[in-house]
Amino acid sequence: LSLTFLYDLSQYARVWIPDVEEVWKSAELTKDYRQGDGVLQLQLEDGKELEYKLDPKTNNLPHLRNPDILVGENDLTALSYLHEPAVLHNLKVRFIDSKLIYTYCGIVLVAINPYETLPIYGTDIIYAYSGQNMGDMDPHIFAVAEEAYKQMARDERNQSIIVSGESGAGKTVSAKYAMRYFATVSGSASEANVEEKVLASNPIMESIGNAKTTRNDNSSRFGKYIEIGFDKKYRIIGANMRTYLLEKSRVVFQADEERNYHIFYQLCASAHLPEFKALKLGKANDFHYTKQGRNPVIDGVDDAKEMSTTRNAFTLLGVNESYQLGLFQILASILHLGNVEVNDRDSDSSIIPPNNGHLSVFCELMGVTYQDMSHWLCHKKLKTATETYIKPIPKLQAINARDALAKHIYAKLFNWIVDHVNKALHSTVKQHSFIGVLDIYGFETFEINSFEQFCINYANEKLQQQFNMHVFKLEQEEYMKEQIPWTLIDFYDNQPCINLIEAKMGILDLLDEECKMPKGSDDSWAQKLYNTHLKTCALFEKPRMSNKAFIIQHFADKVEYQCDGFLEKNKDTVNEEQIHVLKASKFDLLVELFRDEEKATSPTGAAPATGGRTRLSVKPDKNKAGQASKEHKKTVGLQFRNSLQLLMETLNATTPHYVRCIKPNDHKYAFTFDPKRAVQQLRACGVLETIRISAAGFPSRWTYQEFFSRYRVLMKQKDVLTDRKMTCKNVLEKLVQDPDKYQFGKTKIFFRPGQVAYLEKLRADKLRAACIRIQKTIRCWLARKKYLRMKHAATTIQRYVRGYQARCLAKFLRRTRAAIIIQKYQRMYVQRTCYKRKQAAALAMQCILRAYMARQLYKLLREHKAIIIQKMVRGWLARQWFKRSLKAIVYLQCCIRRMRAKRELKKLKIEARSVEHFKKLNIGMENKIMQLQRRIDDQNKENRVLSERLNSLEVSHAAESERQRVELTRLRGAEEDAKNNANKVTSLLEELERLRKDLQNTQKEKKAIEDWARTYQDEMEQVLLVRYVVVCRCNVPALVRASQSTLQKVEEKMQRALKEETQQLENDLNEERSRYQNLLTEHLRLEEKYDDLKEEITLNVPKPGHRRTDSTHSSNESESYIPCVIMGCVLFYHQDVPKAILDMSLFLKLQKRVSELEQEKQSLQNELDRREEQFQRLNEDGELWLVYEGLKETNRLKSREIRACRNVLLESQLQAQRRSHENEVEVLRGELQSVKEENNRQQQLLAQNLQLPPEARIEASLQHEITRLTNENLDLMEQLEKQDKTVRKLKKQLKVFAKKINDLEGTFHRLCLETLFRTILNLNLQSLMEKDFQGMLEYKKEDELKLVKNLILELKPRGVAVNLIPGLPAYILFMCLRHADYINDDQKVRSLLTSVINILKRGDDFETVSFWLSNTCRFLHCLKQYSGDEQFMKHNTTKQNDHCLSNFDLAEYRQVLSDLAIQIYQQLIKCMENILQPMIVSGMLEHETIQGVSGVKPTGLRKRTSSIADEGTYTLDSIIRQLNSFHSIMCQHGTDPELIKQVVKQQFYIIGAVTLNNLLLRKDMCSWSKGMQIRYNVSQLEEWLRDKNLMTCGAKETLEPLIQAAQLLQVKKKTDEDAEAICSMCNSLSTAQIVKVLNLYTPVNAFEERVSVLFIRTIQTRLRDRKESPQLLMDTKLIYPVTFPFNPSSLALETIQIPSSLNVGFLTRV
Repeated sequence: LSLTFLYDLSQYARVWIPDVEEVWKSAELTKDYRQGDGVLQLQLEDGKELEYKLDPKTNNLPHLRNPDILVGENDLTALSYLHEPAVLHNLKVRFIDSKLIYTYCGIVLVAINPYETLPIYGTDIIYAYSGQNMGDMDPHIFAVAEEAYKQMARDERNQSIIVSGESGAGKTVSAKYAMRYFATVSGSASEANVEEKVLASNPIMESIGNAKTTRNDNSSRFGKYIEIGFDKKYRIIGANMRTYLLEKSRVVFQADEERNYHIFYQLCASAHLPEFKALKLGKANDFHYTKQGRNPVIDGVDDAKEMSTTRNAFTLLGVNESYQLGLFQILASILHLGNVEVNDRDSDSSIIPPNNGHLSVFCELMGVTYQDMSHWLCHKKLKTATETYIKPIPKLQAINARDALAKHIYAKLFNWIVDHVNKALHSTVKQHSFIGVLDIYGFETFEINSFEQFCINYANEKLQQQFNMHVFKLEQEEYMKEQIPWTLIDFYDNQPCINLIEAKMGILDLLDEECKMPKGSDDSWAQKLYNTHLKTCALFEKPRMSNKAFIIQHFADKVEYQCDGFLEKNKDTVNEEQIHVLKASKFDLLVELFRDEEKATSPTGAAPATGGRTRLSVKPDKNKAGQASKEHKKTVGLQFRNSLQLLMETLNATTPHYVRCIKPNDHKYAFTFDPKRAVQQLRACGVLETIRISAAGFPSRWTYQEFFSRYRVLMKQKDVLTDRKMTCKNVLEKLVQDPDKYQFGKTKIFFRPGQVAYLEKLRADKLRAACIRIQKTIRCWLARKKYLRMKHAATTIQRYVRGYQARCLAKFLRRTRAAIIIQKYQRMYVQRTCYKRKQAAALAMQCILRAYMARQLYKLLREHKAIIIQKMVRGWLARQWFKRSLKAIVYLQCCIRRMRAKRELKKLKIEARSVEHFKKLNIGMENKIMQLQRRIDDQNKENRVLSERLNSLEVSHAAESERQRVELTRLRGAEEDAKNNANKVTSLLEELERLRKDLQNTQKEKKAIEDWARTYQDEMEQVLLVRYVVVCRCNVPALVRASQSTLQKVEEKMQRALKEETQQLENDLNEERSRYQNLLTEHLRLEEKYDDLKEEITLNVPKPGHRRTDSTHSSNESESYIPCVIMGCVLFYHQDVPKAILDMSLFLKLQKRVSELEQEKQSLQNELDRREEQFQRLNEDGELWLVYEGLKETNRLKSREIRACRNVLLESQLQAQRRSHENEVEVLRGELQSVKEENNRQQQLLAQNLQLPPEARIEASLQHEITRLTNENLDLMEQLEKQDKTVRKLKKQLKVFAKKINDLEGTFHRLCLETLFRTILNLNLQSLMEKDFQGMLEYKKEDELKLVKNLILELKPRGVAVNLIPGLPAYILFMCLRHADYINDDQKVRSLLTSVINILKRGDDFETVSFWLSNTCRFLHCLKQYSGDEQFMKHNTTKQNDHCLSNFDLAEYRQVLSDLAIQIYQQLIKCMENILQPMIVSGMLEHETIQGVSGVKPTGLRKRTSSIADEGTYTLDSIIRQLNSFHSIMCQHGTDPELIKQVVKQQFYIIGAVTLNNLLLRKDMCSWSKGMQIRYNVSQLEEWLRDKNLMTCGAKETLEPLIQAAQLLQVKKKTDEDAEAICSMCNSLSTAQIVKVLNLYTPVNAFEERVSVLFIRTIQTRLRDRKESPQLLMDTKLIYPVTFPFNPSSLALETIQIPSSLNVGFLTRV
């Protein structure tokens, strides 16, 4: 292509010139090129001048170099100049500078082997590429696999991934990663984990088919095509493997520094195992077949460990242990066969020495006879038409026959293993589609090329032809799609080369014909080739110096093949008698290998060969097994041609995807690029042919919008039209004069090579001119600003100088005036000082004189008057002192006496208050009462005597009176007798008067005694009442204080223990909550997998008229999980009952004792009342002492019983503490024992895991870790629940004790202890049921399903539910639950809760999930708010507290609901993520929020998503609108504010993580302008947070890694100071992420610079001490642990009205 058609070569233009060492060198023109010049003046990059002579014949100019802005592109077809040096340089820049090993070249993925393990194949990378368009992400093998997977699902067409390249280029690894991608993304449709089996086939095939070569430590010595089958849902159901070109000769021969197949060395490394003792193996150097390479060890590879991996893979694929040992037995016998020595008997015969040890072991292992095998190793059978001869063979032929037998056995074993692998991967489910992965040799050329290289290159010719046709087809389809004129593109067609090989009378045909000849030889076959093709075919040549070789011009290069060995390798024969011996073996597996020998479709061995490096084995199609006899006679070439034809038919029936693996150097150095080797492979693999086909047409393609956005700077305002297509047409007609250089399609503009570079030059020139103008203007502005600053500075200096001068003059004037003043005052001071001296002298003289006169006067006065005055004063002072002392002494005595009196008074008051004082008073009172009682008894006795005497006197007086009357009558008659008795009567009257007075006195004394007794009764009543109250107040507060102090100590101890343990549990809970929720997520995933298995079973046994859909997944998950949880909770509830029974027994004992005390108290109270009634009748009965004794006995019994009750309480508390302490000790001992057992079990598991291969070990460790975490989580949950129960129980007891003790103190005479303890235990349920509850809903048992259906299943959040009170379904369910609790219906409570929990686990859209998450949380809050726990009742009203649940503790169900809420929350996050995921990359990265900041670069064939906002694409506004929608929906549903904050935080984390991950995987997004776009987008998200008052929810912090990545794109990246700033700034990014961003940083404009490798190394050096995860991408599946803070409702249940739209009219308000 002449460059003069583009634009003239001018000075400073850069070109590529050929170079011997570097292939191509970059140079710069130092002089303009003129038409006709024969020499170009160039300057190399190292500064060397050079004259480059043009070819006078062609006069072709050197290739132009692409602008730096295009260097390092993801797609080579995006380069403006498409040629070999541009491709090579682009690959080198990406590989060396950016550490990128993948590059697109149109439809081809070029993969360069880094010879270093890179962290770009993790599961996070797989999920990052999953669902992405191929051009949207950086090139990767995962992108190719995703494209194949997506096209399979979209186009309903099978796909193929063709991986090719040299040995050591990384073909096997690339194929392995492709299969891993399919296994990870698609998953398995059966319970057999087919994806694991597909991956497990890799270590088996590597062990038996891979070997170390000089080019590769793990070189695949066979080709394979793996078909991965998928069902209709595109999940892996099975696989099938076809193998090609097994290098059998490696079994018996290896070159220097090479090894045999890995399996032999793995066997030798594991020879010490007990199961391998019978194989009698040793070291690899002990066997001939494993020591020829003289290097049996590969650095960094543990063969024993690899053996364990291989055995585990066999086990996973269903090969049992006996079969495995049989396989290893056959492999060991091959090694022993190689050590069998053959000696010469004579020149024509040979012999094996008798009792050959290795042959004996071989025969023993293979189960054959020693004589037969030793005989047929040295003889052969010849058959004629009539006779059969046994002929001995010479030593060389015997050795070759031995080796042929070994190769034949190994080939059989290889095929048997492949068959069994296919059987293990086979699925009974019908295959809907498949993706094939072809891993086959690339084009090979060595110093000596033989039959193997011929077959390999023949296969590559066929693959290259298919590749050329496919590329040509895609180009044609693209042009036709865009409706541009189609011109035939001339490309290299290798059909003549293929015809030369496979056509009639071709090389293979002549080879087969020569093999049929009785005396055919390699020489005669070579002569036939020369005669047939030398003059007729230009692609066939004969070497000048050889008659046993030929040259073929392949598509990649000329290859010279040596004819020696072609015939023998093509025949591929083996001694049939040896096979018969093996068939007669007693070894079942060996017999199985050769059972279908006659039906074999592949060659069975190799003939004795005299030279050559390799041997081949082909495994053709099994469909032609019926032609057994014919197939067995087919040659290797014919069979290979047939199998290759089948492969091509398969590839042509699929959509191919190409991966070309490049080996950068032959020394296996990490990230070292050898241009010579790279160019050689690029030519051979067809990459340059792809470039040439693209360059022949229109390789550069732009959409009209991208072209307009990029080259808007080249347009004037008047050129911009509303129609972008017309705008681009008008501009291009002005910019590019030649219309053939571009074509306008329907949606794109197509450019010829070089046109994009020309447009870039124009754009750069325009921007450069604009920059110069901007610089000019800015420099002018800066100069003017500098001038103005200087002018202002000069004016300022002048002002300050003049001011300084003025200040100096003023200072001089001030100093002059000051000097005059100073002189004046100095003179005044001198005069004044003189005057003062004179004045002082005069005053001193006067003072002395006057003092003398005063002393004389003083002496006179002292002698006469002063002494008298002193006497009087001293006397007065002495009297005053005495008075004061006396007064002080008296006052001190008063104070001391008052102090002692106060102390005595205080002591007396204390004694007066004390019980002992009352007892002392009572003791004195008792004595006094006893004395009074004795006096009363004496008086009573005297009264009785007096009464008796008075009665006797009255009787006698009456009798005497009667007698005297009789006597008076008698004496009246005799006056004289009366007069005589007059004196006697007088004396009697006096005596009578005296007796009457005595009687009156006695009556008065009795009345006084009665008054005193009444007064004493009142006093005693008061004394007894005071004493009774004092005793009660002394004993009851003591009891209360003792109980309170004991309970307080218990509570404090429990609180401290609970606080410490709770804090520890809270610390662990924050860590375990995330693990627990992850386990829930894993549980959901396993449930889904279980559902898939059930569906698979359903599919296998179909039922008519029924088909299961995906909508049943969530319900099945609920049914499978929630009942288990419910049963677990019920079991836990019943396990906790015995402990409650123990506590209840203590309370029942106390209740019984208190009842007895109350009965005794009541009897004593009755006795007291009776005694008081008797006391009222004291004046009649005189029983005051009985009353007193009764009261005293009552008080004694009362105090004794109260002390006994207090002792019982204290004793029960101490016993409870002792039991709890013993329980704690037992628990600690149990924990210690469990820890020991766990430690032993961990050690056993560790020992077992060390014996497992890495994959199985990882799987086992993961399984063990999941089990351990699950058990720990359950234990922690159980401990937490027990602690919560204990806290609640203790708090309830404390509240009850405190309340009832207060009641006991206030109402001691009104309440009894039985009523008190019955109140504590809530035994009087009937009284509670009789109360009038409000806010309950009653329903019938049969209406439960209808309730759940109408309220949950059929309730739609959109429409009906939007007009309801937030959380109304939760309130209704709780009100129904309250009624079931009210009527004490346990079955109804459990049934309702179970149904609700099972049904709530549903929904697949955000609105539905948000609605039920809000209601689930509200239901959970209601269960807490009305549970009766004090911590949840703080904010309740009195009415709400009355509505608390009374009969059931639903703490276990609260835990189940909490778990359910976590699952719903995770489902909400998943729904939100599914909605946001398609928006994030487009809105945050691709869309230009600030228009015109970033320009679009060329993208090549793999078009990325446009960054221009077309119709239907997402923008940042779309994300913000969606966030507003999420927020409004959650607020409308009444979601808790704290929960909304957690959801928003999770939303922002997903946005930040997805954006950053895509930024790290997209080179085109790492630019300065894109960093500005990202920061602007983040600021808009922060503004949204401020508008919603969510800045404190932690969402902004989740965006910190993205913000720092954007800042990293914008900061300077040159000096060490910049490196230090970057290290301190990017503290939220890992070292891998920082280095990745710097490596991917790509200038969008010519004015930006790339980041140097030295700067990146500086960053790595500074960050090497960081301790962080090596993971590159952020975990987009991470879900922050969710918490549900308690949020009580102020809504009164009795005020809730149920709308009729809910269709729950069967509910009755209670």
